Amino acid sequence: MDSSPLRPSMSSANRGVASGRNRRKRSREPEDDNAGASSPAGDIRSSPPAYPIQHGGDDDDDVEEDVELALDIDDADEMAEDEDGIDLFANNFERDYKPREDDRYDDRDIDDEGDYGDLDVAERRRLEARLNRRDRELARQRRMPAAFLQDEDDEGDLDLTAQPRRRRHHYDEDEDEDMQDDIMEEELSLETLQDVKASSLVEWVSQHAVQRTIKREFKAFLTEYTDEHGVSVYGSHIRTLGEVNAESLEVSYDHLSSSKAILAYFLANAPGEMLKLFDEVAMEATLLHYPDYERIHSEIHVRISDLPVHYTLRQLRQTHLNCLVRVSGVVTRRSGVFPQLKYVMFDCNKCGTRLGPFQQESNVEVKISYCQNCQSRGPFNLNSEKTVYRNYQKLTLQESPGTVPAGRLPRHREVILLWDLIDKAKPGEEIEVTGVYRNNYDAQLNNKNGFPVFATILEANNVVKSHDQLAGFRLTEEDEQEIRALSRDPQIVDKIIHSVAPSIYGHTDIKTAVALSLFGGVAKDRQGKHHIRGDINVLLLGDPGTAKSQVLKYVEKTAHRAVFATGQGASAVGLTASVRKDPLTSEWTLEGGALVLADRGTCLIDEFDKMNDQDRTSIHEAMEQQTISISKAGIVTTLQARCGIIAAANPIGGRYNSTIPFSQNVELTEPILSRFDILCVVRDTVDPAEDERLARFVVGSHGRSHPASQATDENQATMEMEHDSDVRAGAVNGGEPKQEGEIAQELLRKYILYARERCSPKLYNIDEEKVSKLFADMRRESLATGAYPITIRHLEAIMRISEAFCRMRLSDYVSSQDVDRAIAVTIDSFVGSQKVSCKKALARAFAKYTLARPGQGKKTGAGRNLERGNRTAAAMA
Repeated sequence: MDSSPLRPSMSSANRGVASGRNRRKRSREPEDDNAGASSPAGDIRSSPPAYPIQHGGDDDDDVEEDVELALDIDDADEMAEDEDGIDLFANNFERDYKPREDDRYDDRDIDDEGDYGDLDVAERRRLEARLNRRDRELARQRRMPAAFLQDEDDEGDLDLTAQPRRRRHHYDEDEDEDMQDDIMEEELSLETLQDVKASSLVEWVSQHAVQRTIKREFKAFLTEYTDEHGVSVYGSHIRTLGEVNAESLEVSYDHLSSSKAILAYFLANAPGEMLKLFDEVAMEATLLHYPDYERIHSEIHVRISDLPVHYTLRQLRQTHLNCLVRVSGVVTRRSGVFPQLKYVMFDCNKCGTRLGPFQQESNVEVKISYCQNCQSRGPFNLNSEKTVYRNYQKLTLQESPGTVPAGRLPRHREVILLWDLIDKAKPGEEIEVTGVYRNNYDAQLNNKNGFPVFATILEANNVVKSHDQLAGFRLTEEDEQEIRALSRDPQIVDKIIHSVAPSIYGHTDIKTAVALSLFGGVAKDRQGKHHIRGDINVLLLGDPGTAKSQVLKYVEKTAHRAVFATGQGASAVGLTASVRKDPLTSEWTLEGGALVLADRGTCLIDEFDKMNDQDRTSIHEAMEQQTISISKAGIVTTLQARCGIIAAANPIGGRYNSTIPFSQNVELTEPILSRFDILCVVRDTVDPAEDERLARFVVGSHGRSHPASQATDENQATMEMEHDSDVRAGAVNGGEPKQEGEIAQELLRKYILYARERCSPKLYNIDEEKVSKLFADMRRESLATGAYPITIRHLEAIMRISEAFCRMRLSDYVSSQDVDRAIAVTIDSFVGSQKVSCKKALARAFAKYTLARPGQGKKTGAGRNLERGNRTAAAMA
C-alpha cells in the first residue's frame, strides 16, 4: 500500500489519538480469527504499515526511505509506549513542542478594530457557568455512547454537528433567561427579590432560587428579631414551644412587615406557597434548640397574627381569593374530627411497587395515571400504613349579631381547621380567623344554578377567641383617659341612667334596670364550688304603647354584643340549640340558638308572653346556670349561654290590672319569675298635665329627627332650651328633669365596654346585717300579701345590682352607697309588682330601708320612684 502524501506532516500526537481511537473501536468488535489482532493499526487506511516499503535506488528514493524509516521507528516507539507507557524524555520529545503551520486563526473573521473591555471575575464566572450548563444539557440530550463512535458515517457526523448548532442557536435566543437563572442559582438579595420576573407572584415564589432566599431571610428574622430590650422574641417563643410540646409557632405580621416588608407582602398575596416555606424554616429553627423534636411532631406550623386589615364575611369578594384575610364571627355549627390525607402512598397491584409520597392538597384529589416501574395503568391501592394523615374539622362561621346591617340576613362561611387547630372553638363562641380564602368545586351548587359556580371556603391558619371585644371599635388611650375623668364625677350614676334611651320620655325605673343589666355584676366561678352568675335579668311588663320594644331596640344598638329574638318567632331550639344533619358528612352536628350566640352579651326577647310553656321551660337552665345541656341524636354536651336576658311581655287581656297579684297578670310561672332579678311594671295612666308634656316631647323629637329639617344652630338651641324648661316644670309617671351634661351615646358604649373589661368590684365591709334583715322582711311580707315568693335568688340579685352600681363608678370595692342603691331598686321592683291594696302597707314597711342616710346625698331614681309610689298609695287610700 502506498503512503499518503500528508503522512510526513502528521505529528506523533495525532497518530496517538488515532491509535487510541482504533483501540477503542477494536474493543467494541467481537473477537474472531479473521480480526487483525497482530496488526497494531488494524485495517484503518490512514494508519502506517507495520513494515517499511522498498523502492528504487536513486537519491530521492533514499531520502524518502530515510524519512519513512524514521516515521516507522516513531510508530514502533508509540506502539511500545501504548503497551509500556509514554516515555516523556524520549529522543523525539522536542517534536511535541514545535508549532504547527495549520495551527493558527484565519484573519478574515477576526475583528480587531472594536474596543472590548476585559471581563471581570464575576461576569466571567457567570458566563462559564452558563456555558457549562449548556454543554451538560447537550450531553444529556444527545445519546452519548452511540454519537461519539460513528467515525466512518459522514451523515452521522453531519447530524451530530447540526444538532448542537440548532441547540446553540436556541440557547442564544434564551440568553437573558439563562443569565437570570445562573444569577439566581448563586444568591438573591432582598432588593433583587422585590423585582418580580414572572407572570404572577405565585410563579415567582415557586422558583427554587427565590425559595432559598425567602427561607434564608425568614430564618434570619426568627433568629435576629428583638424587642425594645434587645431580647430575641421568637427565640423565646421557640423554647416555649419545645417545653410544652406544641406544633404551632405564632408570628406577628406587624413584626414581619417592619423587619422584612417584602416577605410580608409575599405572604399576604401568595400565602399557600409562603406558609410552606415558613413551616420548613420553623422546623429547622426548632431543631437547633431541640435536635430530636421530629420524634414528637413531624411539622411545625407558623400561625400569623395581627393581620392589619380586617374584613366582614359580606365584604369577601373574588379579589380576595387565594389571599390571606382576617375575619370574625360567631361559630354556629361544628363537625366532628376526621383524618385527612396529607402525604399519600400507593401500591401497584401488578408489580407491587410502592409509589409516592404524593402531597394531597385541600381541594384537589391525588390521582396517578400509570406505574413508574411496570407502566401499568392500575389499579392502585392506598398504602394506609405509610400514608401520612392530618386532623380535619369544619366550622360554620356566621356574622356577629352587632355587625349585620339593618334589614339584612347574617351571612356565613365554611371554615376548615387542620392539624392542632381542631376544637379551638365551639358553637356560640365569637372567634377571629386568619386564613386563606379559597374556592372549591361544589357539584350540588352547580346543579342548583345550572352553570359553573364555585363554593368558597376559608382555610384557617390561626384562630383566636374574642372575649368581650367590641366589634365596632377599640379603646384608645385618649378614650381611656376621658372615661377615667368621667368616672370621677360624683353624679356619674345619675348621668348614666339618664343617658340611657334619651329619645324615650320618663321611665327612669326601666332605664335604671337596663343600665344595670348592661354593666352587670361579677360572676363567681371557683374550683370545687358551683357557678354563680353575674348577669342581671330584667322583665318589662306593661300596657301597650309604653316603649317596651323601643327600649329593647336601644339595647341592641348600644350593647357590645346583643341578639334580638321574638317570642312568637322563636322556638325552644331557636333560643337554645338544635341538632342538624350535616349534608357533607351526613352526621349530626350542633347549631347554637339565640342564647348561645349571645354568650358574654345580652339576649333580648320581645313578646315573651307569646312563647308556649314548653319553649319557656327550655330556658330555665340558661337563665340561672347559664348553660344549655343537649342530649339529642347521640350528642350529649353542654353549651355556654353566659348572657343577661332582657324580656318584654304584655299582660293578660292587654292591660295591667293592679287589683290582682302580679302572677295573675302574666302567663308566666313562678320558676321563670324567680329568675328575673328586676321586674318593671309600666302602666299607662291618664294625667292631662303629664300627657301634654309627653306630647310636646314626642313632637319636638320628631321635628329634630326629621331628615328635611334645616333648622339653624340658633333655632336648635332655642328648641332645646324650651324643651328643658318644659321637662323641668315637673315629671309624673317616672319622668325626671333633664340632667345637665348627658353622656354622648358613643362615649357611653365605650364606658360600658371599659367597665365590663377592666372593673371587677369586690364586696368588702358592707352592711351585712341590713341586707339580711331586708331579705327576712321581704320573705315575711311576700307570704302575708300572697305575691310571688321571694327566694334566695333575690338576695343574690341585691349583690349583683350592688356590683353593677360599683362598676358605674369604676370602683374596685362595693361601698355602702352602692348597697343602698341596690336595696332601693329591689324594693321598688317588689312593691311595684304588688296589687293596690298591699302597696300602702309595703311602702310603709320598707320606708326605713330607702330613706337617705345623713351625708349620703341625692337619692337614686329608684328611691324617688318608691317615694312617689308611697305618695300615690297614700292619696288613693
